[in-house]
Amino acid sequence: MLRRRALGLIAGLALGLAACSTGTTGSSTPTPSSAAAAYPVTVGAVTLDKQPTKIVSLGPTATEMLFAIGAGAQVIAADDQSNYPSNAPKTDLSAFKPNAEAIAAKNPDLVVLTNDSDKIVAQLTALKIPAFLVPAATTLEDTYKELADLGKLTGHAAEADKVVADVKTQLDAVVKSVKTRTKPLTYFYELSPDLYSATSKTFIGSIFTLFGLQNVADAADADGKAFGYPQLSAEALVKANPDLIFLADSKCCQQSADTVKARAGWSGVTAVSKGQIVALDDDIASRWGPRVVELAKTIADAVNKVPA
Repeated sequence: MLRRRALGLIAGLALGLAACSTGTTGSSTPTPSSAAAAYPVTVGAVTLDKQPTKIVSLGPTATEMLFAIGAGAQVIAADDQSNYPSNAPKTDLSAFKPNAEAIAAKNPDLVVLTNDSDKIVAQLTALKIPAFLVPAATTLEDTYKELADLGKLTGHAAEADKVVADVKTQLDAVVKSVKTRTKPLTYFYELSPDLYSATSKTFIGSIFTLFGLQNVADAADADGKAFGYPQLSAEALVKANPDLIFLADSKCCQQSADTVKARAGWSGVTAVSKGQIVALDDDIASRWGPRVVELAKTIADAVNKVPA
């Protein structure tokens, strides 16, 4: 079960990364539009003649982004994992195994997806349903670009620009709140109890890098064959001796400071012996939307608690 969860997450992210290079994503240069998003509007391969009012969102991050920029009222259906915000119209639609017929049954005028599983974009396009891809981000700039693109498509360009500006301002303040150190702290980011992790080359890794933290998982994927999501051995982790451990598997897998402390051979790890184990909100830690600020605050708080 643990291995399936980790590999499922990695596969989903890999699909998103692969989509980035296909030219069918939101990374293409959008046609200029006014703040009011006068239509028709073209962003990437998608052209909308009028403001969409029946959006289907397939991906928790996509749903969060749409609501954050003020387009929530236009979302008529979201996938089965879209649990934020609480008023998101969650359905049994799947983002990882999308069904074109089930999506079409919602009669959408725009579908926003976070991966192109089973070439769903082409399937929807063949049905003349506009499908816009916002794949897994690898940098904050990707997140900002996706927010801006969604703003243009949905008629909320100004709101999207404000969200981006606010996130940048808040992140800058959080980073500045962390005290400087003569020696950088090391950390381990745990995706699952079988020790899958994320390197500095991933989106989540880039957030930790903002605080000058060094990732002990980087060496495990030096050749990039794990696409930034390597599995470490317990021996390698203990030898790396991270100062901090961040658990992104607290909700899914019931991991906590206590369960980590109980692991055989881990008592000598600095993060364990000094109580520097941080349980994260799995959802916030696995998404690349505006709530990244909340993740950053948690990281900053943990870093500031470590004696200089």
